[in-house]
Amino acid sequence: MTKDTCVRLRELAETLASVSLLHLHPLTRERLRSNALSVNAYPTDFGGLVFVGSPRQRVPAEPDLEAVTEFAECAGISWLLFDAEAPLVEGLPVFLHTSAS
Repeated sequence: MTKDTCVRLRELAETLASVSLLHLHPLTRERLRSNALSVNAYPTDFGGLVFVGSPRQRVPAEPDLEAVTEFAECAGISWLLFDAEAPLVEGLPVFLHTSAS
């Protein structure tokens, strides 16, 4: 293993933030679960991974997700991992109701 390879691999790294699934509206959570978001996303058993880009590649059609990705872009975050057990982030919207009503 060479140090140059390690350095180059580190240069290609992108930032990821793990945030609560509660920052997404229940309808957006369902779209994430069913892999139907307006942006690149990868559902998991407990939420999903959403590609933001730095700068953002696309602005999501979902208003709640758009708000979160706007903050992610400001923070230089390329990926968001929405997870049921991840922490809430103060200042981001929170949607406590799990039903779509």
